[in-house]
Amino acid sequence: MKVKESIGRRIFCKINILIMIGMMVITAYPLIHVLFASMSDSGELLKHRGLLLYPIGFSLKAYGLVMKNPNITSGYLTTLLVVVSGTLLNLFMTSIGAFVLSRRNLRGKNILMAVIIITMYVSGGMIPRYLIIANTLHLKDSLFSLILPGAISTYNLIIMRTNFMQIPQSLEEAARIDGANDISILFKVILPLSVPVLAVMTLFYGVSHWNAWFDAMLFLRERSKYPLQLIMREILISSSTSAMSDSGAYEIGESIKYATIIFTTVPILLVYPFIQRYFVKGIMVGAIKG
Repeated sequence: MKVKESIGRRIFCKINILIMIGMMVITAYPLIHVLFASMSDSGELLKHRGLLLYPIGFSLKAYGLVMKNPNITSGYLTTLLVVVSGTLLNLFMTSIGAFVLSRRNLRGKNILMAVIIITMYVSGGMIPRYLIIANTLHLKDSLFSLILPGAISTYNLIIMRTNFMQIPQSLEEAARIDGANDISILFKVILPLSVPVLAVMTLFYGVSHWNAWFDAMLFLRERSKYPLQLIMREILISSSTSAMSDSGAYEIGESIKYATIIFTTVPILLVYPFIQRYFVKGIMVGAIKG
């Protein structure tokens, strides 16, 4: 049976639709602008003013030069290595930490959680962090400096712990009756029931590693070890294209900047749709109970 909507509700819904469409346009246009600019002639692009609604002087030369740049290739390989290995380590360490903190009979659990939460608000600062990582741990100019210091995110740990606490304790008790130990319970009972929150953690950690450049700037000295985002940063802030290997790249420097942004953004945009269905569910499941 259909319920007749009031005029006020219909007006409200239409206004909401218009607002959502406006927000979609505002969100999508910067991406479209970068895409069209990367396929435009750099000289024509520099002369253009106003909205860019199509490629000006269509050209893919910038993409060719970006693909020929050895720094882009090495940056991609380094970033992929850091993202894959770093995310796997993050998921492993966060799962273990969340499992321990979700135990109901853990002594001093509240005190331990308070100490962990404090790290979200208080930090030692950049200089002490640099001294510990570079001098104490001797990780300077090593890719481990991009992976090990951020092995666990407090925010992600809290979300995963909350999710683990909502899994019925009866499942754990049944597993113990069958002879399972804590490791078996974690990997054979808890984690298989936590796929949505694991997908969210993978997205959070993966995007964080993919976008990271500051630690690389601090700790890495060999250019061959630079991640993709640090290479892109050099290209974007440079007034010329001296970072490119091709001597003729200066003529299309503006387009190269946009083409580099596309190269570094597309992989994340392609991955997100595959885990989007887990995203909202994982966040909600991890936020129901504190």
